[in-house]
Amino acid sequence: MDDKSSDKSLFSQKIKRRSLLGGAATAAVVFVQTALGKTIQKAIPASVFQSEEDPTKQLGPFPSEIGGRSAFEKPVRKPSDISSRSPLQDFYGTITPSDLHFERHHAGIPTIDPGKHKLLVHGMVEKPLVFTVADLKRFPSISRIAFLECSGNFRTGKETMTPQEICGLTSQSEWTGVKLSTLFREVGVKPGATWFLAEGSDAAVMTRSVPVKKGWDDAIIAYAQNGEALRPEQGYPIRLFLPGWEGNANVKWLRRIELSDQPYMTREETSRYTETIRDGKIRMFSFDMDARSIITFPSYPQHIEKGWLEIRGIAWSGRGKVLYVEVSTDAGKSWHKATLQEPILDKAHTAFRYLWQWKGESTEILSRVTDETGYTQPTLKQLIDARGTDMGGYHLNPVTAWVIKPDGSVVFKPEKLR
Repeated sequence: MDDKSSDKSLFSQKIKRRSLLGGAATAAVVFVQTALGKTIQKAIPASVFQSEEDPTKQLGPFPSEIGGRSAFEKPVRKPSDISSRSPLQDFYGTITPSDLHFERHHAGIPTIDPGKHKLLVHGMVEKPLVFTVADLKRFPSISRIAFLECSGNFRTGKETMTPQEICGLTSQSEWTGVKLSTLFREVGVKPGATWFLAEGSDAAVMTRSVPVKKGWDDAIIAYAQNGEALRPEQGYPIRLFLPGWEGNANVKWLRRIELSDQPYMTREETSRYTETIRDGKIRMFSFDMDARSIITFPSYPQHIEKGWLEIRGIAWSGRGKVLYVEVSTDAGKSWHKATLQEPILDKAHTAFRYLWQWKGESTEILSRVTDETGYTQPTLKQLIDARGTDMGGYHLNPVTAWVIKPDGSVVFKPEKLR
């Protein structure tokens, strides 16, 4: 690369070599470095800063009541009849903007007045109590960054699929609320209680049975997300949040918790949210979300150019922290450890990156994560070998492969379940 070509990479296309050499009024002089490492002086003509859309020639909007994105940034969720998927490929960092958090519900979003909403805790307790939302906010609060993922978070079938379409039913927020263990102490949970029923206020009256141990360990009655009140589609005014567990068990619009010595065997845990495994057996109450990762750049429909590029993605595990992530750039023949971005949090999305020089060859790039329990993300073949071809659509976390074509285009590599 000579000085002329390096000019193009340093300035916008509007800066022509001709204008740099003279013929226009100079507005600034800058020092730049050529590809050969030589520092030279360049003049930037005034015309570079003067265009029909020159922002310095007109007043901008004044302070407003609520902010918004630049008109040039338009990340959107991808809705279907039953859910909206987060645009994983458009995110920076690991926190999902609240309005882009994935959305899933079974009978629409209820309209709930927080001033009238109440939470009943009863059953095998010493003292049944009803809490208003204001009551809950008076208890000591906790904030925690953690992911939330739908157990049906897997799609495949064609090359033209984005990370959002493949596994966009996972998002991450800072959740704020009161520990469920605090409420357990208030009502006095009896020693024989081993399960509790969580019930929502939506038209589906969503109900799930949850082991009491999870309630004592780390469950939160959340009323805030990313520094603001929960969004209505995320359970406003309160929801159950169970770090690392499948999304459906995190009951939204929570109105009742009942303690018992056995699970309640509701519709959502018998006819739904169960997995078929080998020999006709059904697996129930598989709450933990298994470790998973996905490369978000490069991915479909992006194009890459020859040279160095940073492969980026996210990894997570419902059973603890991400221990390491490996990246392959030769279709799985060899694997290399990626760099993890701090902080690496328990049951949280963790960003990873790997520097790679693409020389124009056709290849596949993949990632796989290992969590702190020693569990390594499987391939789809390994999942089929373990669970059979009739394993349904829940708790699928296979390695995702992207195909790099010689022209730099990137497409998803679909695999058959059966």
